[in-house]
This record gives sequence, structure tokens and C-alpha cells, in this order.
Amino acid sequence: MTIRVAMAQLDMLVGDIKNNTESVIAQSHIARDEQNADVIVFPELTLTGYPPEDLLLRPSLRPRIEAALAQILEQVHDIYVVVGYPREIDGELFNCAGVFYQGQILGEYCKQKLPNFRVFDDKRYFQEGNTACIVRIKGIKVGLSICEDIWHPEPIAQAKEAGAELILNLNASPFHIEKMGVREQLLHRRASENQLPIVYVNYMGAQDELVYEGGSFVVDAQGVKVIQAPWYETGLYCVDFTIAEDRQPRLEPVSGDIASTLDVEASVYQAMVTGLRDYIEKNRFKGIVLGLSGGIDSALSLAVAVDAIGADRVQAVMMPYTYTSSMSLEDAQEEAKLLGVEYSVLPIEPMVAAFMETLASEFEGYARDTTEENLQARTRGVTLMAISNKKGYMVLTTGNKSEMAVGYATLYGDMVGGYSVLKDVFKTLVFRLCRYRNSLGYVIPERVITRPPSAELAPDQIDEDSLPSYDVLDEILHKYIEQDMSAEAILASNEFDRETVYRVLRLVDLNEYKRRQAPTGVRITERGFGRDRRYPMTNGWHIGD
Repeated sequence: MTIRVAMAQLDMLVGDIKNNTESVIAQSHIARDEQNADVIVFPELTLTGYPPEDLLLRPSLRPRIEAALAQILEQVHDIYVVVGYPREIDGELFNCAGVFYQGQILGEYCKQKLPNFRVFDDKRYFQEGNTACIVRIKGIKVGLSICEDIWHPEPIAQAKEAGAELILNLNASPFHIEKMGVREQLLHRRASENQLPIVYVNYMGAQDELVYEGGSFVVDAQGVKVIQAPWYETGLYCVDFTIAEDRQPRLEPVSGDIASTLDVEASVYQAMVTGLRDYIEKNRFKGIVLGLSGGIDSALSLAVAVDAIGADRVQAVMMPYTYTSSMSLEDAQEEAKLLGVEYSVLPIEPMVAAFMETLASEFEGYARDTTEENLQARTRGVTLMAISNKKGYMVLTTGNKSEMAVGYATLYGDMVGGYSVLKDVFKTLVFRLCRYRNSLGYVIPERVITRPPSAELAPDQIDEDSLPSYDVLDEILHKYIEQDMSAEAILASNEFDRETVYRVLRLVDLNEYKRRQAPTGVRITERGFGRDRRYPMTNGWHIGD
């Protein structure tokens, strides 16, 4: 006897229960009629999209979900549908996975392990389940689990004890660097310790700062991966299970394909493209406008924008001032030409002069300082927002994580915008990503990558005039932000001098107020500036503590 399971690796729109439900129905019909699947498995909370956040608190959630479940039961037959959704049971909300067949709910599982760390807030919304759910599908005892359950030994062991011969695991597991390999090691451990094959179905797409890269896969009872869906692609991917006389399911992948693991640069770049594309399309922006300075950050941001939505929907604007070098003008023009985008040159000198004239009486008696530099950045921000308002294009900001960490950015200036693809990308990784993008096709001029980075807000200015070298800065930031190391713990490695460490950490803490006002952006590390890291702006914490 053979059972064919289709893994539905799909991109859903959060809150769009109606269209998400219709997609479940349509994909179930395709799996049944075109792929001869017996079972189709969808990701966690498919009907609401993930994460629905406080939409789960809306009074109308319950009737909408009940109507969606009734629609699936009525319109899908002759295939087992395993789908995730929130459901109110006896006045309490649970994160559920149900098995539907021939107009009936054969079983319903409630997620037992509710993550409440980093980007996850499950305990804010859901109650914990406490029992296994075993459903017979063509004679096989199938156990269900949902995402975080697989990260703990108890739920799968409980399902095994209840008689499970196969585990279907529904996921909305967001991307971060190295996550791909961690998942594979985890499934190997869970499968081998319970001697159970596991089908791991993951979400695909992006929701605000979170990206889901797909990569659904199946391991056999020894934990060996036998099939893996592509990364960053939607689709239905099938695996066959043959039941032997000893009742052990034997896996026979339909295609036998195992997608290659992406290296760091490829996976991060695809995450940025996916995050930006979904943000633009799901929020129905006509296109993207960004300031193109001739520097490396805006060059990489432009490449991501074009790869995300196409050159015909992207406008690059060079806004030169007195300190803008001819090299920057030339490089920006070349980038725009190489990528085929609309390109405008709008000098800001007359606007800055008008501001300075208006403010002359207020500035009288004060020495020139960063105020004048910030005026340049804010003039550019006003210009981009005007284009955005007029054309319906979203402003894409171009600042990176290193800059945002230490406040090397201007409020209402270069921080203006609706989304940032570099928000969680350290400067040293920006350089590597530019090299990676050029390996796919030359779009970023070589000297943009090799020249010393500069904001060009003052004569002969370079970033290292006011910051440590990025190699040093990024390593300190990584230890402080992502590893939560104290100043003294960082110094214990004897890699950095005390003054530099304390200065960097002080800048990070002082600039929390700026980051709170920054646009959202793609999360690529385990500790991004967003849902991951919630520090008080006003506090008396001492760095040395």
C-alpha cells in the first residue's frame, strides 16, 4: 500500500482568510487531480497567514474561521487535507491543525509548545494543548505536530507512544542565517530517537520583517533526508510512503530531488528579495523610489529592488550637493544604466541654501557642526517623500545594521522610507553581498565596492573618521547585540581596546530612540532590530554592569 503526501509550500497574505481558504481548496484539487496525492499538508496557521498578531484578538475571528472550515469541508473531497488555523474551543484560543476528509474533521491537534521569545509571541494569544492527535489515513496512524513542538522531545515522543507511524509537522519557521542546517539536524534527532519518518512543511514568503524560505523536507525513520523542496519557491512537492509488512513506512520520493543548501550570501540575498517583493506586492505599492548616492549601500539596495519587482517599477534619484564627488555621480549613473531603471538627478543645493537662509537668524552665534550635514540628508528625505506621494512609489531606505546600531543615520533624512532591505545586514556583509550579486551578473561598479565608504556630507569625509573600521565595529556589534555579551566579556577576548568597546556600546544604547523610528526591514540574523530586540529608550542601565 502506498500513500502520496503533497507538501503545500505556499505564500499566504496575513488576515486574508477568504482568499487563503480559496487557495487551500484550489491547491487541494490540484494535488488530488494532477498529482494523485492522497494527503495534502499545509503550513501552520495557513488560513490566517503567519503571524496574524493581534488580528487573533478580533471578535470576528471565530465566525470567519468557522466559515472557512465549513467551506473546505464542503468543497474538498477524495483527499485528506491537513491544514493549520486558530480556533476557539470552550472559550480559549488554540493554534490548531485539523485533518479533513469527506466533509468531516477526523482529528484536531492543538499546539503544545508555545514559543515566547525573539520574534514569537504565541503565549500572548494561545493556550497550550496537551494531548497527541493520531488519525488513520489509509490505514497508517499519522501523528500531527506544529512548528515549535518539533524543537522539544515530548510532543513527538507522546505521539509515538499513542501509536503514530508517521509525523506530519506544520511550520511557519522564519529565516535567519544558519537556520537551514539547524532544522535538518533537529529533524534528524527527532526522527531517529523515535524511529518515525517526519514530513516537515514550511511556509514560504514574507510578512513585514519576517521571511519564510520554504525548504520543506522529509526525513526517514533514521533521520536521513530523502526529499527537499526548493528554497524561496512556492509549489506542491510530493513524497510516497510504502507500508511494509512490519508496519514501517518506507519513503519513496516522487522526484527524488533534494534542493542544494544555499551559502550565506545566496540565502541572505534571496531573503532580502523575497521580503521586499512581498512587502511591495501585498501592500499594493506601484513601485519603489530610492536615493542612489554612488555608495555601496544604495547600490546593493537598488539591485535587490530590481530583482524583487523589476526595473520598470524602480526609480533611482541622485541628489548631489557641494560635497558629492564626480566619482559618485559617475558610479550612480552607471548603476542605474546597468540595472535599466528610471534615473533622475535632482541637485539639492538650492533647497539647502533656502533652509540655511531661513534659519540664519537662529544659527547666528553658533559654530558649524553636524546640523548642516543633517540638513542635507533631510532635504534628500523630503525630496524622496514628495516623489513617493506624487507617484505612489514606496521609498526604500538604504541604511545598514552597522549604521543603525550606532546611530550613524539622520532622523527624517536618510532614515525616511517605508522599508529597508539592509536593516539587519552588517556593513561587512554588505560588501560580500555585492560580490555575490555581481557573480550573477555585473550590476555594481567595482570601485563602489573598493572605495572607502563615505556619507559625503563634508569635505573629504569617510566613515572611519567617526567610526572604528567596519571589521572591528561589526565584530563588537555582533557580540553585544546578537550574543548579549557585556562590555567586560567582550574585552576578555583581548581583541579590542577598552575605549573602543565602551564607545561603541554607548552609541548602541544611546540610539535606541532612532531605531524605534526606523522603517521595518528584512530580518536575517537571530537578533535583528525589530521584534527580536526590545530595549527601553529611557533607562538607567550602566554598560559595565
